[in-house]
Parts: sequence; structure tokens; C-alpha cells
Amino acid sequence: MEKEVRRIKKIMRLLKRMNFPKWLHHFGPKTYEFYEHLVALLMRIYCRLSYRRLVDQFNWFGIRCPSKSALQYTAKKLSSTFWNKVLEITCGSSYLTAIDSTGLSRTNPSYHYLKRINGCIPKKYVKLSVAFDTKKKKFHSARIRVLPRHDSLDARYLIASSQPQVVVADKAYSSEKLYAFCEEKDILFMSPKKKGTFRGHCRNKMMKRFRTRTYNRRVLVEASFSALKRKFGASVSSRSVRTIRTEVYGRLVCHNLFGCLYRLLGQSLLLVQNLLYAFWSYVRSTTYVKLS
Repeated sequence: MEKEVRRIKKIMRLLKRMNFPKWLHHFGPKTYEFYEHLVALLMRIYCRLSYRRLVDQFNWFGIRCPSKSALQYTAKKLSSTFWNKVLEITCGSSYLTAIDSTGLSRTNPSYHYLKRINGCIPKKYVKLSVAFDTKKKKFHSARIRVLPRHDSLDARYLIASSQPQVVVADKAYSSEKLYAFCEEKDILFMSPKKKGTFRGHCRNKMMKRFRTRTYNRRVLVEASFSALKRKFGASVSSRSVRTIRTEVYGRLVCHNLFGCLYRLLGQSLLLVQNLLYAFWSYVRSTTYVKLS
């Protein structure tokens, strides 16, 4: 229960830094404050629950929670500008940023059933492009598209929003226009050359400053995608565009806010096991001495 209260306080401090209003609706009923809506939405994503089950569990523990329909309405109303502002505050300033994209399935079919009916694997997926801080291991900004598009279309927005000094990306982002944009912003852009591509003044100028050791930091964004899908799943349960956007952005925010808890528990698990074993050995030895 104490951890739950700490997370609520963390979200309240976050909204205070954003200067967000106390109530979500200016003319609506003042029953639940906005932080209660946001806490419920993030805990739904964090625990991988449905709206109904989330409300039931909050009621079981005696925690105030809006209704299922109110949470769905809030999920539709939150914009990408709001979520990117949350990511920016939770991450902070960045020096070296890695940009990359991945896909999230819009359906989660049973592959055993697909094999039995000789069905095809669904090809529709959600495109997620992110700017990842390789030092803090947090997401700084993101762009979500329901229909697949080329990776380089969202690169300018991600670089302009994160404003780093160094950017690393794979070959899909190797474009002369992107090199020129980074040179205009005084940003060092590192991307390996495509095969047979040698033209471009800005490209050739920045390739002279290419460092393999710095470019290898790009692997961390791939690891973050793996961690994100292992923690929250590789598919989305929402159907509309707005709710899909809220669900995916919520996963990134949960990664930034509660990522330290995963690292702490993962590093201290062996220590806890050793302490429990030592305590159990001590109890057995003292019991044996008393009985003898």
C-alpha cells in the first residue's frame, strides 16, 4: 500500500510541474481530480488489466477510482502533446539520443488456431518511433502511427523535440535532408552509409566525424524495445486510434517512472534469497539446540 501511495505522489508532482489543471472538465462535475484519472490509466497499463477489472481491484482495496466509461473517455481525450510533455519531464535533457522504430501488433491471435484453420498472420500493426536517451535509459519523445510509414518521416520531430548534441540511427535514417536538418540545428548525426550511396555534402561532412564506439550505443534502444514488450506485451488491446495512442504512450511513461523499481528488484533478488536462506538456517539451528 505504501508503494501505491508513493506512485500517486510521484504522478501528482509530475502534473504540478506541467502546470496542468486540477480538474479535467471545466464545466463538468467535480467528482474526481485529473490525477485520479491518470493514476488509474497508468496502473491499468502497468498491471495489464482491463477497465472493468481495474475498477474492481481499486474498489476492493478501498481506493477512489472513476468508472469504466469515465476512464475510457479520458483515454480518448488525452493528446500526443500531453504525453510527449510527460516523457520530456520524466527524462530530462539528453546528450546522446538513439532514434529507432518498432511495431506492435493490433491483434493477438492464437497461432495454434491459425495453423488449424490454415489462416494467415495479420499484417496490420502500430508503428512506434522513439527518441531514447542512452545514458538515462529513458524515452524522451515518441511518435505513433496506426498505418505503417517510412522510418525517416518522424525523425525530424523526434530530434527537434529531444534536442540532443549527438544522434545515432540505423541505415533507414540515412538521408541527405536529415543530415542537413541536423547540421542546421548544430547536431552530430551518425548513421552508416547505405550501399552505393556516396552523394550529399552534409552526409560526407558528418561521415568524417563518424565514430563506431559512439554509434554502438544505438543497441540500447533495441534493448529498450525488448524490455518494453516483455513487460507490457507485444500487442495492444485498444481498437480506436486515440485509445491506442494513450495505451502505447502510457507504456513509455510507466517505463520512465517505474523503471528504477525493475532494476532495483532485479539486482537485489539474489541478495534477498541469500538473506532468506541465512535466516532459515539460523531458525533451524536455534530450534534444534532448544529441542536437544
